[in-house]
Amino acid sequence: MTGPALWALENELAAQGFSPLCGVDEAGRGPLAGPVCAAAVMLPPGLELPGLNDSKKLTPKRRDALYDLILSSALHCGVAFATVEEIEAHNILGATFLAMRRAFAQMDAPCALALVDGNRDPGLPVPSRCIVGGDGRCADIAAASVLAKVTRDRYMLDMAARYPQYGFEKHKGYGTAAHYAALREYGPCALHRPSFLKKMH
Repeated sequence: MTGPALWALENELAAQGFSPLCGVDEAGRGPLAGPVCAAAVMLPPGLELPGLNDSKKLTPKRRDALYDLILSSALHCGVAFATVEEIEAHNILGATFLAMRRAFAQMDAPCALALVDGNRDPGLPVPSRCIVGGDGRCADIAAASVLAKVTRDRYMLDMAARYPQYGFEKHKGYGTAAHYAALREYGPCALHRPSFLKKMH
């Protein structure tokens, strides 16, 4: 879903008096290594961002272009991490919610309703509505998914220089065959999530 269709739900909510709206999404719940990243975005209503969609459906080049467009055109946005230590302390769901609350707090703007990707309420300080598959259904959530994904990918690229043996620049910490092979050869580093490695043979 792209273009005007991506605004259908937000337009409907705005017509019911929910304004302004923001979208909240995360990237990096599944990887074996690295932090989880979340973003909160408030776009100008009806803004057309060419090719905006769920970040997972976009090429890295398109995501990078959209990242710059979103940052320059969003009314407000925030991006935040929860660390590997926090993932271990609070489990991945708790850490994801922590990152979402941090990203939302950075926006420093009133919001009538937060649209959150998924089916779990992260406990934001404003009313929230969970939207399953929201990153492909809502412009604000799609924009948040792009900011979170690009921010996290860039962080993992930086970490690839520090830990070159794992190939983070290729898989960004996800559990690919090459990543598992590197783990078997070198063991984990400080970026790895111990609780995610328990199932490794």
